Amino acid sequence: MMNAQRNFDSFLQAIHAIPMQALEKLAELYEQLDHDIAQRKPICNTSGRCCKFEAWGHRLYVSTLELAAFQHITEVETKAKPFTDALRSGITFPLPLYMEHGEFSPGCPWQMDGLCTARAARPLGCRIYFCDTTAESWQQERYEHYHQKIVALHEEFQIPYRYMEWRQALALLNQQ
Repeated sequence: MMNAQRNFDSFLQAIHAIPMQALEKLAELYEQLDHDIAQRKPICNTSGRCCKFEAWGHRLYVSTLELAAFQHITEVETKAKPFTDALRSGITFPLPLYMEHGEFSPGCPWQMDGLCTARAARPLGCRIYFCDTTAESWQQERYEHYHQKIVALHEEFQIPYRYMEWRQALALLNQQ
């Protein structure tokens, strides 16, 4: 148990020690990705299906750097909005991650009424996945391409690399 706590503490220290320059480089990478995807013109009908992981048989994974960027952006956005506005929009903090029996709630907790409430902060997997069947031919290759660039940023900035399921990563952040 003590070893698990030490690993958790060192992971949180790594998240908080990530330099702003690394977050800025990841933001630039996300801009390149968004441009790349726009060129492909996938169809998004804002159904919210992509966020319902169990229903569609997929999982979302994030790296240490992506999680740090997500935390940074959502904290900035939350502080910029009055908390009452966040409550009116249906967002509560910390986000509800679990069902009564202790398993993760299905889907992403940032999805409200079929829409992403953290769109600017969404990680690579969210940016690249579309329910559009015509996008299936390029999604995996593009994911691998950009994921390798994210791994390179971990190496460049000496950020410990962890790759974890989205809701497990959010649960770690909720424990801070």
